Amino acid sequence: MSRFSAAFRSFFSILFSGILPEDIASEFGFTKAQPVPATPPPPPAPVHKVSDGALQMLQILQRDSRLIDFLMEDITGYADDQIGAAVRSLHADCRATLSRHVTLNPVMDAVEGTFQKLDATKAPDPSRIKLIGNVPANGKAPGGTLRHRGWMVASVNLPPLGKQDVSVVAPAEIEVE
Repeated sequence: MSRFSAAFRSFFSILFSGILPEDIASEFGFTKAQPVPATPPPPPAPVHKVSDGALQMLQILQRDSRLIDFLMEDITGYADDQIGAAVRSLHADCRATLSRHVTLNPVMDAVEGTFQKLDATKAPDPSRIKLIGNVPANGKAPGGTLRHRGWMVASVNLPPLGKQDVSVVAPAEIEVE
């Protein structure tokens, strides 16, 4: 077939039907395009809420020291020496876990029981200093006795959250026999 007639047929075929005749396409080495399978979009990144870190910390404290089990236990039937023995190991385990994942610093690095002077011209930041006792109505005090140094977080080092349900702080355990 001549190039001129192939061009003429191609032009009118595309104009009226929107496709190139197969005989012309194969004559010039064109093949039908195979549809490319659409790749599915990647799954969305998990959205983490602020509360997820708190729930994760509860999970870690439960895993390492069984803190939630202890707090949810009714201890009214136990003797004080039994509770004291349980609390001693719980305290050590919780402290080790907390130290491993959170760095804490005192809000006021001073000795408890000593007088601490405050700026009497303005009230202290209530998130950092809580005034207790005979507090003036305007919230401004020249100072007072430090009863608690307070704690603030310097850094948090929690492992990355996986795909687990963070609302489950302690999974049920089933022993298979």
